[in-house]
Amino acid sequence: MTGKDIRRAGLSDLRRMKESGELRPPIKAEPAPDLPDDFWDDADVINHGKPKEAISLRVDPDILEFFKAQGKGHLTRMNAVLRSYVDAQKSKASRKA
Repeated sequence: MTGKDIRRAGLSDLRRMKESGELRPPIKAEPAPDLPDDFWDDADVINHGKPKEAISLRVDPDILEFFKAQGKGHLTRMNAVLRSYVDAQKSKASRKA
């Protein structure tokens, strides 16, 4: 979006714009389908280039063992799964707004 696409409007302006059809309703998205069992088979870890913050995190032992069993980089993969979830939730929230 460029600067010329941005306008200021008060509540009364927005109500008038909505009534006159100038504002479009948000797109109603279909619910996400169930993912197939092999969904993550070809997934790649993407580094977003931002520095990580060190924390202490408690996870279930089987979760940790699952990621460790995949070899070196288990914490990076765990972060990638969390990143995927956060991005999906943000995308879903922006569609609702």
